[in-house]
Amino acid sequence: MNSTEAWGAGQVLERTLRTSPVTGIRVDPVLTAVLLAELLTPSPEIWLISAWISDVPAVDNRRGDYDSLISDASARVYQLSEILGILTERDTRLTVVTRNVAENESFLTRLDRAAIPERLRVFRDPDVHEKTFCGCNWLLSGSMNFTFNGMTVNDEFVTYKLDDIAAAQARIDFAHRWTPS
Repeated sequence: MNSTEAWGAGQVLERTLRTSPVTGIRVDPVLTAVLLAELLTPSPEIWLISAWISDVPAVDNRRGDYDSLISDASARVYQLSEILGILTERDTRLTVVTRNVAENESFLTRLDRAAIPERLRVFRDPDVHEKTFCGCNWLLSGSMNFTFNGMTVNDEFVTYKLDDIAAAQARIDFAHRWTPS
C-alpha cells in the first residue's frame, strides 16, 4: 500500500512551508519524512530536479531509529546521495536533472557511486531552473534548490503535495522534457 492508498485514493494532502532562519521553519523534517516513506514503500520512479544540488544530510540515524529501513545501517547521518542510492537498490528508477556546474559534481559523483547504474539517469541541462522532487504519488517543489543554503539559510517557499494525479502529470512532463537521445 502506498501513501495515497493509506490516505485515500483521489484525496489531496498539501502542506506549504515558508522556510527562514528567522522563523526557524526548515524543510529538513519534510525531506526526511519523504525519504523514510520511500524507504518503506519505494516509488517505481523518482525525479529530482534542481539547478544546484549538494549532498545534504537526509536521514539522521544516530539513535538507530531507522535501522530496519536501511541495509547495513549504522548510527550516523545519511546523506541524500546514500538514501537515493539505497532506493535504486530497491528497484526505483531515479532521474536527476541539474545544471552542468562544478558545484553539483561532488553530489553527482557520490550518487554515481551509491546508485545502481542501470537505474540512474542524469541530465545536465544548462537552462534548468525548476526545483522539484517527485515520486509515485507526491511532489516536493518550490523555490528551494537541494543545497545546504537552500535548505537551511535562504528564505524559501516549498510545497509538499500528496497527490497521485499531480505527481503522474509531473513525471509525464519531465519525461517529455528530458528523454534520452
